[in-house]
Amino acid sequence: MAEVRIDAQTRSEFGKGAARRTRRTGRVPAVLYGHGTATRHISLPDHDLMMALKTPNALLRIDGLPGGNQLAIPKAVQRDAIKGVIEHVDLILVRQGEKVIVEVPIQTTGEIFSGGLLDQQLIQITLAAEATQIPQSVSVDIEGMRVGGSVHAGDLILPAGTALAVDPDVLILHVLAAPTAEQIEADLGGAPEAAEAAAAPAAVETPSAAESG
Repeated sequence: MAEVRIDAQTRSEFGKGAARRTRRTGRVPAVLYGHGTATRHISLPDHDLMMALKTPNALLRIDGLPGGNQLAIPKAVQRDAIKGVIEHVDLILVRQGEKVIVEVPIQTTGEIFSGGLLDQQLIQITLAAEATQIPQSVSVDIEGMRVGGSVHAGDLILPAGTALAVDPDVLILHVLAAPTAEQIEADLGGAPEAAEAAAAPAAVETPSAAESG
């Protein structure tokens, strides 16, 4: 995994008002901690940070810190629910060769056999990996998988230097039988004819001339 260098500035103001002022200058409030050090409050350039975080578990070389630069990975990222912009980030210090626990995306390749329906239970897998060698993803080949086929955590082919940090029996994905037209209709509340009949107005009997006389 390549390092991304990013320039930090120390923050001396805290709270929501201070955070808004920081963001108005084009920077994102952040905290940096780990290895028993005191938490450091910093800010990072918003565009550079956004580009860096497009890579899962990005390895950041934080420049501009007292005592020299430091390696860190994102621990938590807060985004605006509507705009999607980064509002705050927690960074954890790491060292070369150190093992860290991370969530790595699971990517599928290939196509399952006709007549099946892929049900992916997990889109990320928890791994122990070297801080400077975190894989961007774990690949699962589903080419030709048939109904009843499944992949568990222990079946994954992991990148070198990584190990599972979850139970090997955890289900990653499996292939179900595709629903029939009748099952789909039943799930929707019955056949269209029945729905139309229920929606049709009830017939009203009109008395005959003899009865009305």
